[in-house]
Amino acid sequence: MSGAPRLILASQSPARAKLLTEAGLRFDVIVSAVDEDAVAAAAGDPSPAETALLLARAKAEAVAALPEARDAYVLGCDSVFEFDGAAYGKPYEPEVAIERISRMSGREGVLHTGHWLIPPATAAVNDDAGHAPSSSAAEGDATGASGLGRLSSATVRFAEIDPAEIRAYVATGEPLHCAGSFTIDGIGGAFIESVTGDPHAVVGLSVSTLRGLLADQGTGITAFWA
Repeated sequence: MSGAPRLILASQSPARAKLLTEAGLRFDVIVSAVDEDAVAAAAGDPSPAETALLLARAKAEAVAALPEARDAYVLGCDSVFEFDGAAYGKPYEPEVAIERISRMSGREGVLHTGHWLIPPATAAVNDDAGHAPSSSAAEGDATGASGLGRLSSATVRFAEIDPAEIRAYVATGEPLHCAGSFTIDGIGGAFIESVTGDPHAVVGLSVSTLRGLLADQGTGITAFWA
C-alpha cells in the first residue's frame, strides 16, 4: 500500500458516516450485503453483546473480500440494544416500536456497538462468517484471522414517556430503522435522560474505539485526518 492509508466504512448508516466526518476523517462507504438475520441464526443463541460484534465482523469481512477494498482498512459496525436481557434490533413495524418504547419508558438498557477492523490486503475468512468471535464479546475484545474486534457499550436511561408522545414519535418514522427503536442524535434524544459510557456508541460508532483498533494494528488515527 502506497500513499495515505484508506478507510472504508462497511455501513449505510448516515449517523455513522456523520460521526467519522465530524471527527475529521477521510473515508469511503461500501455497503455490505450481509443477511443479518441469517448470520445471527447461524451462530446459535448469541448474547446481545456477542450479536453486535458478530454482525460487525460479518459486515467488515463481506466488504474486505471485494477487490476495491483490498488496499484499505475496513470497519464494520453493528448496534444492538439490550433490554431486560433481550436483544432489540430494528423494529421495522410501528406496532413493535410502540410496544418496545412503552416498556422502555422510565427505565434503562444497554446499547452495544460492535466494531470490527480489517487491515489492508487481508482476505475475509468466509468459513468464520456466522460464528462467534474467538474471545467473549462481554470482555470487550475479540481477535480473528481477519482483523480485530472491540465492543463499546453504554447504559441509556429513558424519561417517562406518555402514550401520546410514543405514538407521535413512532409516526415520524425515525425509530423504525434504529436499534432499540430510538436515536440519541435525532428526535428521540428528547426522551433520553442520561447516558453512562461512550455516547458515540449509542449513535452507532465509537471514534475512540476506532482509534484503539487502528493503534493495535500499527496505525495512528491521525493518518486518516482530512
